[in-house]
Amino acid sequence: MEQLRGTGVALVTPFKKDESIDWNALEKVIDHVISGGVDYIVSLGTTGETPTLSAEEKLDIIKFTFGKVSKRVPVVIGVGDYNTRDVVKRLETCPLDEAAAVLSVAPYYSKPSQEGLFQHYKAVAAASPKPVILYNVPGRTGRNMTAQTTLRLAHEVPNIIAMKEASGDMVQCMQIIKDKPEDFLVISGDDALAMPQVAAGMDGLISVAANYFAEGVSGMIRATLANDLPAARQLHYSLQDAFDLMFEENNPAGVKAFMQEAGLIENVFRLPVVPVSAGLQSRIAAFLKNYA
Repeated sequence: MEQLRGTGVALVTPFKKDESIDWNALEKVIDHVISGGVDYIVSLGTTGETPTLSAEEKLDIIKFTFGKVSKRVPVVIGVGDYNTRDVVKRLETCPLDEAAAVLSVAPYYSKPSQEGLFQHYKAVAAASPKPVILYNVPGRTGRNMTAQTTLRLAHEVPNIIAMKEASGDMVQCMQIIKDKPEDFLVISGDDALAMPQVAAGMDGLISVAANYFAEGVSGMIRATLANDLPAARQLHYSLQDAFDLMFEENNPAGVKAFMQEAGLIENVFRLPVVPVSAGLQSRIAAFLKNYA
Protein backbone atom coordinates (compact mmCIF):
# COMPACT_ATOMS: atom_id res chain seq x y z
CA MET A 1 0.00 0.00 0.00
CA GLU A 2 2.76 2.42 -1.00
CA GLN A 3 0.10 4.92 -2.12
CA LEU A 4 -0.84 5.42 1.55
CA ARG A 5 2.66 6.40 2.67
CA GLY A 6 3.04 10.13 3.24
CA THR A 7 0.33 12.62 4.13
CA GLY A 8 -3.38 11.96 4.12
CA VAL A 9 -5.85 14.67 5.09
CA ALA A 10 -9.00 13.99 7.10
CA LEU A 11 -11.37 16.34 5.29
CA VAL A 12 -13.73 18.68 7.12
CA THR A 13 -17.37 18.88 6.03
CA PRO A 14 -18.17 22.52 5.21
CA PHE A 15 -21.67 23.73 6.07
CA LYS A 16 -23.68 26.73 4.93
CA LYS A 17 -25.29 29.06 7.46
CA ASP A 18 -28.45 26.90 7.37
CA GLU A 19 -26.25 23.87 8.28
CA SER A 20 -26.72 22.17 4.90
CA ILE A 21 -23.57 20.81 3.24
CA ASP A 22 -21.68 23.47 1.30
CA TRP A 23 -20.71 21.54 -1.82
CA ASN A 24 -18.91 24.48 -3.44
CA ALA A 25 -16.73 24.89 -0.36
CA LEU A 26 -16.02 21.14 -0.21
CA GLU A 27 -14.80 21.26 -3.81
CA LYS A 28 -12.60 24.25 -2.91
CA VAL A 29 -11.11 22.36 0.05
CA ILE A 30 -10.43 19.26 -2.08
CA ASP A 31 -8.59 21.36 -4.67
CA HIS A 32 -6.70 23.24 -1.93
CA VAL A 33 -5.30 20.12 -0.26
CA ILE A 34 -4.40 18.39 -3.52
CA SER A 35 -2.61 21.48 -4.84
CA GLY A 36 -0.87 21.68 -1.46
CA GLY A 37 0.75 18.30 -2.04
CA VAL A 38 -1.13 15.80 0.14
CA ASP A 39 -0.73 12.20 -0.96
CA TYR A 40 -4.29 11.04 -0.33
CA ILE A 41 -7.65 12.13 1.05
CA VAL A 42 -9.66 10.63 3.91
CA SER A 43 -13.39 11.29 3.63
CA LEU A 44 -15.90 10.80 6.48
CA GLY A 45 -13.44 10.72 9.35
CA THR A 46 -14.31 12.26 12.72
CA THR A 47 -12.99 15.61 11.48
CA GLY A 48 -15.81 15.50 8.92
CA GLU A 49 -18.38 15.62 11.78
CA THR A 50 -19.72 12.23 10.73
CA PRO A 51 -21.79 11.69 13.90
CA THR A 52 -24.07 14.53 12.75
CA LEU A 53 -24.36 13.44 9.09
CA SER A 54 -27.29 11.34 7.90
CA ALA A 55 -26.74 8.08 6.02
CA GLU A 56 -27.89 9.80 2.81
CA GLU A 57 -25.50 12.70 3.32
CA LYS A 58 -22.60 10.31 3.85
CA LEU A 59 -23.37 8.56 0.56
CA ASP A 60 -23.61 11.92 -1.22
CA ILE A 61 -20.25 13.02 0.22
CA ILE A 62 -18.57 9.79 -0.91
CA LYS A 63 -19.87 10.15 -4.47
CA PHE A 64 -19.09 13.88 -4.60
CA THR A 65 -15.55 13.36 -3.29
CA PHE A 66 -14.76 10.63 -5.81
CA GLY A 67 -16.09 12.84 -8.60
CA LYS A 68 -14.16 15.97 -7.60
CA VAL A 69 -10.92 14.18 -6.74
CA SER A 70 -11.18 12.46 -10.13
CA LYS A 71 -8.39 10.00 -9.30
CA ARG A 72 -5.80 12.76 -8.80
CA VAL A 73 -4.95 11.15 -5.43
CA PRO A 74 -6.23 8.01 -3.66
CA VAL A 75 -9.32 8.33 -1.45
CA VAL A 76 -9.85 6.48 1.85
CA ILE A 77 -13.41 6.24 3.21
CA GLY A 78 -14.23 6.25 6.92
CA VAL A 79 -16.63 3.49 7.95
CA GLY A 80 -16.78 2.95 11.70
CA ASP A 81 -19.27 2.61 14.56
CA TYR A 82 -19.73 1.05 17.98
CA ASN A 83 -22.13 -1.52 16.51
CA THR A 84 -20.21 -4.19 14.59
CA ARG A 85 -23.31 -5.33 12.70
CA ASP A 86 -23.94 -1.78 11.45
CA VAL A 87 -20.35 -1.43 10.24
CA VAL A 88 -20.59 -4.74 8.38
CA LYS A 89 -23.90 -3.72 6.80
CA ARG A 90 -22.52 -0.35 5.68
CA LEU A 91 -19.43 -1.99 4.19
CA GLU A 92 -21.72 -4.22 2.12
CA THR A 93 -23.72 -1.26 0.77
CA CYS A 94 -21.22 1.65 0.58
CA PRO A 95 -20.02 2.66 -2.91
CA LEU A 96 -16.38 1.73 -2.31
CA ASP A 97 -15.27 0.71 -5.83
CA GLU A 98 -13.00 3.76 -6.19
CA ALA A 99 -11.68 3.68 -2.61
CA ALA A 100 -8.07 2.79 -1.86
CA ALA A 101 -8.96 1.57 1.63
CA VAL A 102 -11.40 1.87 4.51
CA LEU A 103 -10.52 3.65 7.76
CA SER A 104 -12.47 2.16 10.66
CA VAL A 105 -12.37 3.72 14.11
CA ALA A 106 -12.33 1.45 17.15
CA PRO A 107 -15.80 1.02 18.71
CA TYR A 108 -16.53 3.95 20.99
CA TYR A 109 -18.62 4.32 24.15
CA SER A 110 -19.08 0.57 24.74
CA LYS A 111 -15.40 0.21 25.80
CA PRO A 112 -14.91 -3.41 24.67
CA SER A 113 -12.14 -5.64 25.99
CA GLN A 114 -9.03 -6.26 23.89
CA GLU A 115 -10.59 -9.54 22.73
CA GLY A 116 -13.74 -7.61 21.80
CA LEU A 117 -11.67 -5.17 19.75
CA PHE A 118 -9.93 -8.07 18.00
CA GLN A 119 -13.22 -9.80 17.14
CA HIS A 120 -14.80 -6.53 15.98
CA TYR A 121 -11.99 -5.82 13.54
CA LYS A 122 -11.84 -9.42 12.38
CA ALA A 123 -15.52 -9.18 11.41
CA VAL A 124 -15.02 -5.77 9.77
CA ALA A 125 -12.06 -7.03 7.72
CA ALA A 126 -14.03 -10.09 6.57
CA ALA A 127 -16.89 -7.88 5.36
CA SER A 128 -14.80 -5.14 3.74
CA PRO A 129 -14.26 -5.25 -0.03
CA LYS A 130 -11.26 -2.96 0.48
CA PRO A 131 -8.18 -3.11 2.74
CA VAL A 132 -8.85 -1.90 6.29
CA ILE A 133 -6.92 0.72 8.26
CA LEU A 134 -7.36 0.37 12.03
CA TYR A 135 -7.87 3.60 13.95
CA ASN A 136 -6.93 3.86 17.62
CA VAL A 137 -7.99 7.15 19.22
CA PRO A 138 -8.68 6.44 22.92
CA GLY A 139 -9.29 10.12 23.67
CA ARG A 140 -12.51 9.80 21.66
CA THR A 141 -13.41 6.12 22.02
CA GLY A 142 -12.74 5.66 25.74
CA ARG A 143 -10.66 2.51 25.19
CA ASN A 144 -7.03 2.17 24.11
CA MET A 145 -6.20 -0.62 21.69
CA THR A 146 -2.92 -2.03 22.94
CA ALA A 147 0.15 -2.71 20.82
CA GLN A 148 -0.43 -6.43 21.40
CA THR A 149 -3.96 -6.28 19.94
CA THR A 150 -2.80 -4.22 16.98
CA LEU A 151 0.03 -6.63 16.25
CA ARG A 152 -2.25 -9.64 16.59
CA LEU A 153 -4.60 -8.15 13.98
CA ALA A 154 -1.69 -7.14 11.74
CA HIS A 155 -0.23 -10.66 11.76
CA GLU A 156 -3.44 -12.72 11.72
CA VAL A 157 -5.94 -10.81 9.53
CA PRO A 158 -4.72 -10.39 5.94
CA ASN A 159 -7.18 -7.64 4.91
CA ILE A 160 -5.93 -5.31 7.69
CA ILE A 161 -3.06 -3.34 6.19
CA ALA A 162 -2.41 -0.36 8.45
CA MET A 163 -2.99 1.36 11.76
CA LYS A 164 -3.75 5.03 12.33
CA GLU A 165 -2.31 5.49 15.82
CA ALA A 166 -3.60 8.48 17.78
CA SER A 167 -3.01 7.31 21.34
CA GLY A 168 -0.21 9.82 21.89
CA ASP A 169 1.78 7.03 23.55
CA MET A 170 5.22 7.00 21.92
CA VAL A 171 6.27 3.76 23.62
CA GLN A 172 3.15 1.99 22.33
CA CYS A 173 3.80 3.36 18.85
CA MET A 174 7.38 2.10 18.87
CA GLN A 175 6.27 -1.35 20.07
CA ILE A 176 4.01 -1.59 17.00
CA ILE A 177 6.73 -0.34 14.65
CA LYS A 178 9.27 -2.79 16.05
CA ASP A 179 7.15 -5.95 15.74
CA LYS A 180 4.79 -5.27 12.83
CA PRO A 181 4.77 -7.26 9.58
CA GLU A 182 7.05 -5.74 6.96
CA ASP A 183 4.17 -4.67 4.70
CA PHE A 184 1.97 -3.24 7.50
CA LEU A 185 1.78 0.57 7.63
CA VAL A 186 1.82 2.53 10.88
CA ILE A 187 0.34 5.99 10.36
CA SER A 188 0.35 8.84 12.86
CA GLY A 189 -2.97 10.37 13.86
CA ASP A 190 -1.39 13.26 15.81
CA ASP A 191 -0.26 16.33 13.86
CA ALA A 192 1.89 17.59 16.73
CA LEU A 193 3.72 14.25 17.17
CA ALA A 194 3.93 13.15 13.54
CA MET A 195 7.45 14.36 12.76
CA PRO A 196 9.16 12.45 15.61
CA GLN A 197 6.86 9.46 15.07
CA VAL A 198 7.77 9.23 11.38
CA ALA A 199 11.43 9.69 12.28
CA ALA A 200 10.99 6.67 14.60
CA GLY A 201 9.64 4.55 11.74
CA MET A 202 6.01 5.43 11.06
CA ASP A 203 4.89 5.65 7.43
CA GLY A 204 3.17 9.03 7.44
CA LEU A 205 0.30 11.03 8.91
CA ILE A 206 -3.45 11.34 8.52
CA SER A 207 -3.67 15.04 9.29
CA VAL A 208 -6.30 17.48 10.47
CA ALA A 209 -4.05 20.51 10.06
CA ALA A 210 -3.46 19.75 6.37
CA ASN A 211 -6.99 21.00 5.66
CA TYR A 212 -5.39 24.44 5.99
CA PHE A 213 -1.60 23.86 6.08
CA ALA A 214 -1.53 21.30 3.25
CA GLU A 215 1.83 22.42 1.88
CA GLY A 216 3.56 22.76 5.25
CA VAL A 217 2.33 19.48 6.72
CA SER A 218 2.93 17.40 3.60
CA GLY A 219 6.37 18.98 3.24
CA MET A 220 7.20 18.13 6.85
CA ILE A 221 6.23 14.49 6.38
CA ARG A 222 7.98 14.23 3.02
CA ALA A 223 11.20 15.61 4.51
CA THR A 224 11.02 13.24 7.49
CA LEU A 225 10.47 10.19 5.27
CA ALA A 226 13.51 11.28 3.23
CA ASN A 227 15.57 11.56 6.47
CA ASP A 228 16.05 15.29 5.87
CA LEU A 229 15.58 15.98 9.57
CA PRO A 230 16.82 19.60 9.60
CA ALA A 231 14.15 20.56 7.04
CA ALA A 232 11.54 18.45 8.84
CA ARG A 233 12.31 20.06 12.19
CA GLN A 234 12.11 23.55 10.71
CA LEU A 235 8.64 22.85 9.31
CA HIS A 236 7.52 21.13 12.50
CA TYR A 237 8.49 24.04 14.74
CA SER A 238 7.00 26.60 12.35
CA LEU A 239 3.66 24.80 12.78
CA GLN A 240 3.86 23.86 16.46
CA ASP A 241 1.93 26.90 17.71
CA ALA A 242 -0.70 26.33 15.02
CA PHE A 243 -1.17 22.74 16.17
CA ASP A 244 -1.60 23.93 19.76
CA LEU A 245 -4.20 26.53 18.76
CA MET A 246 -6.02 24.12 16.47
CA PHE A 247 -6.65 21.49 19.13
CA GLU A 248 -7.01 23.75 22.19
CA GLU A 249 -10.81 23.55 22.39
CA ASN A 250 -12.19 21.06 19.88
CA ASN A 251 -11.57 19.31 16.60
CA PRO A 252 -12.86 20.26 14.03
CA ALA A 253 -13.78 23.63 15.56
CA GLY A 254 -10.09 24.61 15.61
CA VAL A 255 -9.24 23.74 12.03
CA LYS A 256 -12.47 25.29 10.75
CA ALA A 257 -11.52 28.52 12.53
CA PHE A 258 -8.26 28.59 10.56
CA MET A 259 -10.06 27.79 7.31
CA GLN A 260 -12.67 30.47 7.90
CA GLU A 261 -9.91 33.06 8.33
CA ALA A 262 -8.64 32.08 4.87
CA GLY A 263 -12.09 32.24 3.28
CA LEU A 264 -12.11 28.54 2.46
CA ILE A 265 -15.31 27.74 4.37
CA GLU A 266 -18.00 29.21 6.62
CA ASN A 267 -17.38 28.76 10.36
CA VAL A 268 -20.55 26.67 10.78
CA PHE A 269 -21.16 23.44 12.72
CA ARG A 270 -23.93 21.12 13.77
CA LEU A 271 -24.54 20.75 17.49
CA PRO A 272 -23.07 19.64 19.79
CA VAL A 273 -19.96 21.13 18.12
CA VAL A 274 -19.78 24.93 18.30
CA PRO A 275 -17.23 27.48 17.04
CA VAL A 276 -14.14 28.21 19.11
CA SER A 277 -14.33 31.01 21.65
CA ALA A 278 -13.86 34.61 20.53
CA GLY A 279 -10.54 34.76 22.39
CA LEU A 280 -9.13 31.72 20.63
CA GLN A 281 -10.42 32.96 17.26
CA SER A 282 -8.55 36.24 17.75
CA ARG A 283 -5.34 34.39 18.65
CA ILE A 284 -5.72 32.24 15.52
CA ALA A 285 -6.14 35.39 13.41
CA ALA A 286 -3.06 36.92 15.04
CA PHE A 287 -1.02 33.79 14.38
CA LEU A 288 -1.99 33.72 10.72
CA LYS A 289 -1.12 37.40 10.32
CA ASN A 290 2.47 36.60 11.33
CA TYR A 291 2.72 33.14 9.71
CA ALA A 292 4.93 32.96 6.65
